[in-house]
Amino acid sequence: MIKRTIVVGTRQSQLALTQTGHVIEALKAICEEHRLPYDFEIKKIVTKGDRILDVTLSKVGGKGLFVKEIEQAMLDGEIDLAVHSMKDMPSELQEGLVTGAVPKRVDPRDAFISREGLSLDKLPQGAKVGTSSLRRSSQLSAYRPDLVIEPLRGNIDSRLRKLETENFDAIILATAGLFRMGWEDRITSHLPVDICLPAVGQGALGIECRESDDEVRHLLSLYNDPETALTVGAERRFLGVLGGSCQVPIGAYAVLGKHHYGDDESGLSGEIVLTGMVGTPDGGVVLKETMAGNDPVTLGEAVADKLISRGADEILAAAGE
Repeated sequence: MIKRTIVVGTRQSQLALTQTGHVIEALKAICEEHRLPYDFEIKKIVTKGDRILDVTLSKVGGKGLFVKEIEQAMLDGEIDLAVHSMKDMPSELQEGLVTGAVPKRVDPRDAFISREGLSLDKLPQGAKVGTSSLRRSSQLSAYRPDLVIEPLRGNIDSRLRKLETENFDAIILATAGLFRMGWEDRITSHLPVDICLPAVGQGALGIECRESDDEVRHLLSLYNDPETALTVGAERRFLGVLGGSCQVPIGAYAVLGKHHYGDDESGLSGEIVLTGMVGTPDGGVVLKETMAGNDPVTLGEAVADKLISRGADEILAAAGE
């Protein structure tokens, strides 16, 4: 039997290569189980977001910074699929490309890493906290206006080093990246989602491929996790309606299960419960809305429309000026 070699594109950061390795191992196991004749090789690709490390993401283009070159390589036939952190993926993919699989999500929360082992509530007045995410800085500023939020760019390992070398009292990273690297022991605490709502798709991977590649699409369908695909789909539709980018603090998190509205518990088990937020960069305004529904697209649109009716459109318009 002649084996096809599937070329997997990825960024060349330590985290990207580690999570790509995990994906390839999972796909190899699927191939063995289903007797599919595929081998895999990795192609490293440098993206614009990897080259520009001294400017915050909000100032250099936001969404798409870590995927554009990889998508072009796929369209050019240089690679057959790509492994992305879902939160880096634009809400609209390039024509001819699809998300072939959304594997099971890991912990979507933000990780709080304190130099002295202090919790967010125990940090002293005026403590210096590092993050380049407007979403995180907005929500942290709303919760603790006294904190000094300063930019923190770089790969996950360099950001951990900067906690010590640049005199931060604490930094915030995605829990999922630390988990995939085996560095959970660095986490002081997890930020509750009611204090810091995660980024759209945080904790999930998006496996992208060409729409016309039936073989790869069939393989990836065996790797897809339906629950994660549903919940992340609701979050991504929410983002798509808002036209969100890294210039605006936007977060969303969806789960399956019951939702409690005051004294009335409505919503059957299996409904999608989506919370979305839009805020100002300084945390002066943070709008949140939670709704439940069965269709991820309809639900994402409904939560976005509700926030727009409460003034999110004005926040978005101000960011575009």
